[in-house]
Amino acid sequence: MERTGGNPQAEPEGAGGIDEALDRPLPEGVRHRVVTFAADAFGSLTTNELPAQLRQYARFTPSRRAKFAANALASALETDPAFRQRIADRLRETQPELTGALDAGTPPPAADPLDVAAAAYLLRPAGWSKLVAAAGEEAQRAHADQVSEETARELEQVKAELAQLRATTQSDVQQVRAELEEARREADSLQRKLRSATNDVRRGQAALRKAEAELARARATAASEIASAEGEARRLRSRLAEAESALEASRRAVREGRSLEDMRLRLLLDTVLDAAQGLRRELALPPVAGRPADSVEAVEPGTISPKDIAQRALSENDPALLDQLLALPQAHLVVDGYNVTKTGYPALPLEKQRLRLLGGLAVLAAQTGAEVTCVFDGAELSAPVLLAPPRGVRVLFSKPGETADELIRRLVRAEPPGRPVVVVSADREVADGVARAGARPVASTLLLRRLARG
Repeated sequence: MERTGGNPQAEPEGAGGIDEALDRPLPEGVRHRVVTFAADAFGSLTTNELPAQLRQYARFTPSRRAKFAANALASALETDPAFRQRIADRLRETQPELTGALDAGTPPPAADPLDVAAAAYLLRPAGWSKLVAAAGEEAQRAHADQVSEETARELEQVKAELAQLRATTQSDVQQVRAELEEARREADSLQRKLRSATNDVRRGQAALRKAEAELARARATAASEIASAEGEARRLRSRLAEAESALEASRRAVREGRSLEDMRLRLLLDTVLDAAQGLRRELALPPVAGRPADSVEAVEPGTISPKDIAQRALSENDPALLDQLLALPQAHLVVDGYNVTKTGYPALPLEKQRLRLLGGLAVLAAQTGAEVTCVFDGAELSAPVLLAPPRGVRVLFSKPGETADELIRRLVRAEPPGRPVVVVSADREVADGVARAGARPVASTLLLRRLARG
């Protein structure tokens, strides 16, 4: 059975302010508030109490009703007085103070104008249309004030942004002007350089034309001289052929005229030779062992020394210098091992440094046939090094308390005077010492270049 519950004081249809009507559409704020009141009170009504078009929203939450059924609620409240009366009854139950004041004709001054207008629209007391119109105007004024404030704030913000934009624009304009001025200066400089380059090109073209003309004249002169020289050469060849023919003829004549004299001289020579041989046998003379030139003091070819090699036109960094030194008879090559390896490949471990150097020295010894001794510093070794020396290379370690430099000096002093000894070390003190002892020092880089060449 449909409920009709309402306020006992409610006026029947046609009484009080129910016959009043709005002369304009319901303000949007008031309409939204009316729909919100209706959506909240919607759930307390039974299905039979709801208009047919609203029954499909019965299971919705108030917020979903306000969102999806707003137009339907507004239409039902406007066209269905019974439904509007039921919503008004629920409003009296939830907001008795507001509805009581409206029924008494004295709306509370502190209440929200939108709430007052929405309640008046639902309750329809005397003068409700004026309350709705006044609330709408008040809401419009409030909205206008809010819009005005927002507009003022936006205007101030736009002014600030405009001022900042002007400052930025002025700075950019100044920067662009400065860049334009710099570009103009660069353009002027480039134009000057272009004019200078153009003048240089013109001068070069003029010089080229002059050189081409001189070259043409020189070619013509050379062609003329070549033609003249070829003619002279042909004449000389002709005269040479004539002279050779005359010489051959004269030789034949001489041979024919001297044949008898040659026979007599040959016979006399044989007689003298036979007499000389008989005299040598008679006197038992030994063969001549010496020659007069042997008595003249000079340097023989076999006495060349390493110092003589140094006088030749070879660079100190040329590997060919080491080849010439090792080509001397009985040459002895003494190598400061660690000095060479730490110059050529210091990143390798000491064991691999030794093996790499000794492998290269073995190849060098096989190529040159020279005696090769490689000396390593053994003063700080805690135990003997297990190493099989390669063929043709002598490997020595200095004794405890002795450096490799001292061992190299002793090796040089042990050699007889005059034997070619070549010492490889980048140590200036070692090089000076062995040089005073008669050896030939060379740099470690020279040996490394020679070994790299293979």
